[in-house]
Amino acid sequence: MSKLNVDQKTIFDLLSDKKADFLIPDYQRPYAWNEEQCQTLWDDIFLFSFPDNNYEAFDENEEYFLGSIVTYKSEKGKSEVIDGQQRLTTLMLILRAFYDKFSNMQDRNSILTRDRIEKCIWKTDTFGTADKNTLKIDSEVATDNDKGEFIEILRTGLIKPGSKSQYVLNYQFFQKRINDFLQAFPSFFPYLPARILGSCILLPIEAESQDTALRIFSTLNDRGLPLSDADIFKAQFYKYYGTLDKKDEFIIEWKKLEEITSSVFRPITGTPMDELFARYMYFLRAKEGNKSSTTEALRKFYERNKYQYLKQPNTIDDLKALALFWESVADQDNTRFSDGVLKKLFVLNYAPNGMWQHITSVYFLQHRTKDGTLEDAKFNTFLDRITAFIFAYAITNPGVNALRTPVYDEMVNIVKGCEATFSKYKFNATQARSFVENYAFTNQRSVTRSVITWYAYTFPEQQLLDVNEIYHLEHIYPKKRQEMEDGLKNESNIDSLGNKVLLESSINIRASDYRFEDKKRIYSGEQRRGNYKDPSKIHEIAELVNFNDFEEKQIVNRNTIIINKFFGFLQREDLIA
Repeated sequence: MSKLNVDQKTIFDLLSDKKADFLIPDYQRPYAWNEEQCQTLWDDIFLFSFPDNNYEAFDENEEYFLGSIVTYKSEKGKSEVIDGQQRLTTLMLILRAFYDKFSNMQDRNSILTRDRIEKCIWKTDTFGTADKNTLKIDSEVATDNDKGEFIEILRTGLIKPGSKSQYVLNYQFFQKRINDFLQAFPSFFPYLPARILGSCILLPIEAESQDTALRIFSTLNDRGLPLSDADIFKAQFYKYYGTLDKKDEFIIEWKKLEEITSSVFRPITGTPMDELFARYMYFLRAKEGNKSSTTEALRKFYERNKYQYLKQPNTIDDLKALALFWESVADQDNTRFSDGVLKKLFVLNYAPNGMWQHITSVYFLQHRTKDGTLEDAKFNTFLDRITAFIFAYAITNPGVNALRTPVYDEMVNIVKGCEATFSKYKFNATQARSFVENYAFTNQRSVTRSVITWYAYTFPEQQLLDVNEIYHLEHIYPKKRQEMEDGLKNESNIDSLGNKVLLESSINIRASDYRFEDKKRIYSGEQRRGNYKDPSKIHEIAELVNFNDFEEKQIVNRNTIIINKFFGFLQREDLIA
């Protein structure tokens, strides 16, 4: 069982300890505290130290908890900071800013306070004299180009002309706050740093191993951003490429991956890089033959067997290829994909869940050529199949958890070189049709948009739409009209597929509550007052404007057409038993 060394300490006790020797390791994130965070920390410390702006109101028995510092002793004997890096860095900047202010002060309290700060910033000799060349903290953050400025500020207190790094900006921020404080409370000046050193508390947690430290950090509150799973993976990669003497090359590739993923992925939880590793995980799971519907947490999956997948020479290349693939999808790259494929990808962009991205990632990694492309005809076939299955399954078996079993099964088939057929999960025609015909296709249900987007592209004349443009679901027969006139005998028809059409958000806003006669002029670009706007890019709209009216009969007829087309689609994809 792992042992922890946990002992609450004042800032002075922690930093002045002769054994204190902190290292911000290479895999950590760059320093990122902004002025707002610095202001919050300053305000908190000031209010604690000077309640109601009265230094005498301070209670010597009170303590102010600043958070935790999670470390472990590296092979070099340094305390590698796993959690609390941002806070520790900021505290060092505050102490250095105070230190310079005491340089010309000769009163006893100022001299004592300056001496105490010295012991927190620099290592000391046998007699307690500070060695100004040896700091108690160092940074090796691989992706932080400004870490040298942090070290220089601590060593000398000097700022390189023109520098605008976050270290410099925050150091200057604290210098200004300290100047303002000195002007306002000159007699009490030493009390603030003294109270920071003696009454502000940190909870240093020293783990006996890096793995233990990494597990601890995520359970603790932090003013800064906690390490992501991808940060942990970066550390493992960094060590692996260090053994190959290729650290610099790895960092260059990692930065490229971060840039690509940041522009492509918008995950609800985790970071864009976490999302890339998640999509890659499904490929690796499939290669293992793992069909289990229970998915391991991302870090748990990769840390198995001592991070074996992160110590493979092909892993970074696979991740890069996968990131570039999804970048091309997001950019609707017509040099990489045919128009037909791009249209199908647009439809899947409105899929009821993200499972299509996982199985498509598996397909790409399995079938990509040496130049990272896919055979167009086969990719078209694959996209049609997963669209039909995922959309239908979302209606007959709602919930993404239900979808895992068939999709994970097909992932394994894909890496075995087989087609994704879903042959074991075909739909019963009668049951499936009953599900669809009785399903409430409200706008709040994501599958409604999925089916209507798919239907828009069943018209051969439909051009590729911009994936970055916002499209809404339009009630052709307005809900407001139904509320006011009660014109539909069967009120459920208001939310049937037959009454929904994909429409640009700008047009939808203008047309939403108008009668059909007025809607037609808005759809086609003609405004009621004679103004002209761009017509809708949805091809079916051009056919709808030829209708004289759109009442209950038209809704029912169009609903039947959409459902028949959808089941024809399922039939063509051999998904009907």
